[in-house]
Amino acid sequence: MLQIETDRLVLRTPRVEDAPGLVLLYSDPEAMRFIGGVHDGPLDLEFVVNRWLDRWERNGGFGTLVAVRRDDGALLGRIGLNVWDTSNWTITSTSEAGEHAQPELGWALARTYWGNGYATEGARAVRDWARNDLGIGRLISVIAPENIASRRVAEKLGCVPGETVELSDTGAAVVWEHP
Repeated sequence: MLQIETDRLVLRTPRVEDAPGLVLLYSDPEAMRFIGGVHDGPLDLEFVVNRWLDRWERNGGFGTLVAVRRDDGALLGRIGLNVWDTSNWTITSTSEAGEHAQPELGWALARTYWGNGYATEGARAVRDWARNDLGIGRLISVIAPENIASRRVAEKLGCVPGETVELSDTGAAVVWEHP
């Protein structure tokens, strides 16, 4: 199990037992506004965690990490790596996307934890891991133009906005390039 530690966070491979701790994030329409929204029906967060774990396997050892605050063990949300198929802008795996595979650094925290610098701190640590341990060169973050909070995180990380693309599920998004 991967674990990355920062001054205030532990970023680690998700476990099915993490599912209840994700309710704050996945049940909040504002927190989920730009990443697919809150879905009708009961939350099946065990399914979500199992999908993340499946992508870890299909991507050969990388994916979504849960972000846990070190001082009290609070599960803040998720920070990690996804793979976009740039031919149709859907999230998939490296093997399925083939030559169109593009790694992305993404983050989503429960709203109660916004404004504390956790997303920036965690994303910087995951980016360092992606570059130094995984050898990932080009790294992007795909952000809806109206998502001011994530744009600020990208700016703090030194990212530069690039092209606007049409995502298969949520509409227009700007592709931010990591330095």
